[in-house]
Amino acid sequence: MRKPMTGNTLDLLADGVRVLRPDWPAPAAVQAAVTTRYGGVSQGAYASMNLGTHVGDDPQAVAANRRVLRHALSLPEEPVWLRQVHGTDVVMAEAAAQDAAADAAYSAQPGRVCVVMTADCLPVFFCDRTGTRVAVAHAGWRGLVSGVLEATIRHMGVPAGELLAWLGPAIGPLAFEVGGEVRQAFVGRDKHSDVCFVPSARAGHYLADIYALARRRLHACGLSEVSGGGLCTYGDAESFFSYRRDGDCGRMASLIWLV
Repeated sequence: MRKPMTGNTLDLLADGVRVLRPDWPAPAAVQAAVTTRYGGVSQGAYASMNLGTHVGDDPQAVAANRRVLRHALSLPEEPVWLRQVHGTDVVMAEAAAQDAAADAAYSAQPGRVCVVMTADCLPVFFCDRTGTRVAVAHAGWRGLVSGVLEATIRHMGVPAGELLAWLGPAIGPLAFEVGGEVRQAFVGRDKHSDVCFVPSARAGHYLADIYALARRRLHACGLSEVSGGGLCTYGDAESFFSYRRDGDCGRMASLIWLV
């Protein structure tokens, strides 16, 4: 089930850290990366580049991993780490406190690092075509159906048609089995989204295409330039954490900032 990282750049950085660089037509002022499992000091189920403090890993290991990441990416400051709740709240990185309860962050100020963490949920990157605004959103199915992408676009303060988006690694359509209530939650808001669900082998269950669902939501907002959406966290245990595959596991980080 593993899908190779075709069309994306996997960079080897200092300390063995490997990050995925989005393949999208973003301006040069926009910097973005998705971490992988490579690098870091975490052990066992969290090996080795776990960046989540809430998953049961040794806090000192997570702190060390975050220091390693900041050095490897030459980040201008500590990322604004969020306490994600599968909701639709969006914070401005310039004003947000560490561990703010939110599922997306945006910035129009160089040097402010927006970040979300995932391990099957979909990270969605945003920037405007002139390279003056960036954002990243954590879109699990609950946040996606509730409108976290639409909320992020509103907070960016420019027309959706002036934005670019990139869909990062998430659980793919061959692995994301959901119950009928999840399908109904989407279809109840967009009847044509039924094309994003295929009946699975289990009665009353479906295989959901979270990439296609996100594209529908973005296109409905007027955002037509959407890249990415071809990497499955579940199917690539070497590169990515996956909660659906492993249960206890670490978290990858999706980071974006302006220079």
